[in-house]
Amino acid sequence: MSAHDPGIRGIHHVAIICRDYERSKRFYTEALGLTIIAENHRADRNSTKLDLAIPCGGMLELFSFPDPPPRPTQPEAVGLRHLAFRVDNLDGAIATFQSRGIPFEPVRTDPYTNRRHTFFRDPDDLPLELYEDGPCE
Repeated sequence: MSAHDPGIRGIHHVAIICRDYERSKRFYTEALGLTIIAENHRADRNSTKLDLAIPCGGMLELFSFPDPPPRPTQPEAVGLRHLAFRVDNLDGAIATFQSRGIPFEPVRTDPYTNRRHTFFRDPDDLPLELYEDGPCE
C-alpha cells in the first residue's frame, strides 16, 4: 500500500434496517436466495443482526430495531440511493424472482456502460437493482 493507495479492496458489507425482521429475512433468504452466515440477537439493543453472504464476496447485514422511523426514498433523498446485485443473466434472474412474486421495473440499458439493469423493491420499499455484469472474476 502506497501513500496514494488507501488499501480499499472492495465492499465488505451493506447494512439495512428493516421494519418487519421475519418478513425481510424471508425476502432476502428465500426470494433472493442469500445464504445466512450468522444470526445474533442483541438483547442490550432489543435488536437482531443477520449476516447474509453475497456471492462473489461481501455481506448484507439485516438489522431489526424497535419502531425504526421510515426513510424517505421518493423523491430521491440524500443518502444511499440503492443496492445493486450483480447477475450473469438478467433475463434469467428476473424470471426466477418474478416466479417468487417480486415485481420489476422495465429493463434499461446504462448509456455509459451499455449494461442492462432493472430495479425492484424490498419489503420496506428500499430500492434494489439487478445489474447484468457477467461472472465474478
